[in-house]
Order: sequence, then structure tokens, then C-alpha cells
Amino acid sequence: MKYGFLRVLPGFLLLAGGQGSTLAAGVGDPFGTDALVPPRPALHGPAREGATPCSAPQSAAPLALVEVVDLALCNNPQTREVWANARAQAAQVGVAQAAYLPGLSGSVSASRNWTDKEAQSSPYDQNGAGLTLSYLLYDFGARDAALENARQLLAAAAATQDSTVQAVFLAAVQAFYQAQASATALGAAQESERASRESFNAAEARYKIGSATPADKLQAQTAWSQATLNRITAEGSLKNAQGALANVIGQDAHRPLSLAPAAEVSPGDAFERDVNALVEEARRRRPDLLAAEAQVRAAAASLDAVRAAGRPSVSLAASSNLLNVDGSPATHASSLGVTLTIPFFSGFAPAYRVRAAEAQVDARGAQRDRIRTQVALDVWNAYHNLHTATQALRTSTDLLNSATQSEQVALGRYKAGVGSILDVLNAQSALASARQQRVQAALNWNVSRATLAQSMGSLDYGLLQTLPGVANTGEQTKP
Repeated sequence: MKYGFLRVLPGFLLLAGGQGSTLAAGVGDPFGTDALVPPRPALHGPAREGATPCSAPQSAAPLALVEVVDLALCNNPQTREVWANARAQAAQVGVAQAAYLPGLSGSVSASRNWTDKEAQSSPYDQNGAGLTLSYLLYDFGARDAALENARQLLAAAAATQDSTVQAVFLAAVQAFYQAQASATALGAAQESERASRESFNAAEARYKIGSATPADKLQAQTAWSQATLNRITAEGSLKNAQGALANVIGQDAHRPLSLAPAAEVSPGDAFERDVNALVEEARRRRPDLLAAEAQVRAAAASLDAVRAAGRPSVSLAASSNLLNVDGSPATHASSLGVTLTIPFFSGFAPAYRVRAAEAQVDARGAQRDRIRTQVALDVWNAYHNLHTATQALRTSTDLLNSATQSEQVALGRYKAGVGSILDVLNAQSALASARQQRVQAALNWNVSRATLAQSMGSLDYGLLQTLPGVANTGEQTKP
């Protein structure tokens, strides 16, 4: 093995090793596919420009809605998964672009051979090395269709990422307000328990002086026990809501979370617009509909690629080979040629591939149409749910005010000896119910606003600035 083969072998190994180490290190992006990848899911807004995406909170201060949403977008496994899928699909675009470049491969061989010549063994060595260059010149659009398919699938992956971000965004908003509502409901239950205890003390005092019956004392004690049970239930609901919130932001449920105090809500009329215009706007912006439309275009491109696969192709091929046989001079051979490949018959498989691709286009089109009608239903439901929640919130305010005054009057009359304990207990029960309805109405209103924005594909940082519970960022809050 001292011939020309040994001189070219190190070059082959260096070339193969260098190429492998480069790819393994992830260095190099000749087609610029990194620029095609959508940004990492995170909360983006004017006040957050220049900040490192998904950076850890700088302090242990209570979390406001902005921080909760940012943590959810950065840490929720769903957003990490769709971002990884988008990066993988961007790499597939690079794979499709690579088909436009020539391919170069090398081969080396070494063998020891024996021949029997008149019962005598005559071993000899045979070594070879070669380079082969291949380049597809024309394929009737198969490469173009494959590249278009990869690009449309990337567009679909990016839109799917946006859709998942919107879903996680909404889940974080819902979990935040649910935790806030549960804390407020606990406070209301504690206040109802205090009032019930006060009623019991008043009934007991009147019973001791003989101005109340034992039934009054027992009824008051029953109401107090019921209020205590309601408070215990509210404490458990708060723990569950805090665990659900921790899960949304990618943390363990048993880790405690501190939230900023809930702000008072005041409904406005800014959302009241023509629902037809909202539906049309949603159809332009909804990422899941955009993803479905990209899937239709990708299926059409795949159909073009399948059709082109059954057509002729023209390729350029060049090779250079070095052969050395022990005991003889090394020989060198080269070739250059053009190959025309014409597929005549392959068992009807191309025809069935075309039929399958055509059916796939129809399936993707039906999926797009289904999502298109679902968008209209989502907007319609979200719009009217918000309208109902707004009216309920306004009414719950009046209900709470009147129930508070009624309870104060009934308790005052009973303490003065001119009212009955039933009037007090009924008034306190109505007040407790009004408090809970107020909490639920505020929760429904906050969530309904975010749900309408999500149904239109516009749930973003700007909307957070209009919702209660957002930390002061120094920006002008939208009306």
C-alpha cells in the first residue's frame, strides 16, 4: 500500500471528518434558514424592548398580569414544543434548497485477493479511490414544488405557533383572574363569617336578657356554621386556583405564588362594534385559519411535486477514479456525461400517488373551511358573552350596594329589638350571595374580554394594558 491510493486517502478522511464535525457542531447556515424561524414565544411590547426574552424576574415582588403571561409564554411546554417544530420546519426549507446544488461524494477501497494458478496461491492487493460529482439539471418543477411545499409548511408552523401562543396567553389570563377571584371570594366569605358571628352574638345577648327565643339563637348559630363552612370551601378553591396558575406558567403546583392585589373593574363600551366587522377582521388575523390556508398551499405544492416525479429528468455526472493493482502501474480514469431518465412504467404507483395528493388537497381545503366557519362562531359567542358579562357586572354592583344596605338595616333593627332574627339572616344570606355574584361577574368580564381578543387573533401586550391587574409600566393606558 505504498502507491497513489495512500496519497489521496488522508485527503478523503480530512474532507469527511471536517464536514461531519462542522455539522455536528451546528456551525453554518448557508441558506439563512435561522432568519425564517419565528421569534421565541415571549411577551413583546414597547416597555419590554431591549429586555432579554424570557429572563427571570428581577425580584420576588408579587406577580402582576404582565409577569404571569410572560412566564407562561416562556415556560409552558406547549410554547416550547411549537417553537421547536417551527425551527425543525425551517431546517426542512434548507433541505429543499440543497436540492439545487450539486452533490459530491468520494469513495476509497482496499482489498487483498487470491487466485489459484496451477494449485499455487498468488495474493495481490487492489486499492482504489474516486470522486463523483452529480448535478440535477432539470426535473420539470419537482424541486420547485418541494421547496414551495417546505416554505408553506414553515408558514403553517409559524401560524400554529402563533395560535398556541394565543391559547397559552388566554389560559394565563384566565388562571390569573381565577386566582384573583378566588382570593376575593375568600375575603367575601370571611366577611360573611364575621357578620354571621356578630348576628349570633346579638342573638345570644338578647336570649340572655330574655328578649329572644332559643330558636333565634339556634338559627343564628346555624347560619354562622354555614358561613364558616363556606369560608373553608373558599380557602380550598383558592389553593386549587393557585396550583392551576403555577401549572400554566410552567412551575410546580405546590410552589406558592404571590400575586399583585386585584384592581377594581369598570366596564366600558369600547368593545361594542359591528359583529360582522369583527368576524371579517378575525378571518384576516386568526393564526389557526392562516395555518390552515398555508396547509392548503403546501398540499397543492406537494401535488405538483408528485406529478413532476413521474416526468423525465436530466442530470450531469462527472467522476474521477484511481485504481492500483499490486505489481502494476496505477491507472486513472475520468468520465463526464449527461443522463436523461425517463420513467415509463412503475406499476401504476405514480397514478395512485397523484390521486392521494389530490385527495389531500381536498381534505386540507375542507379543514380550512371548517376553521373559517368556526372563527365566525367563536367571535359571535365571545362577543355576546362579553356583552352579557358587562351587563351582569353593572347589575351586580347595584345588587351588592342594595344588599349591603339591607343587611345593615336588618341588623340594626334586630339589635334595637324591633326586628326578627329571620330578617337578619335573610339579609346576610342575600349579601353573601351578592358578594359572590359580584366576584363571579368581575371574573367573567375580565375573561370575556380576553376571550374576545383571542377569538379575533389579537390577544397581545397591548390588550394587557387595558386589563386590571397590570403593573404600572409608565406607558399610557389605552382607553
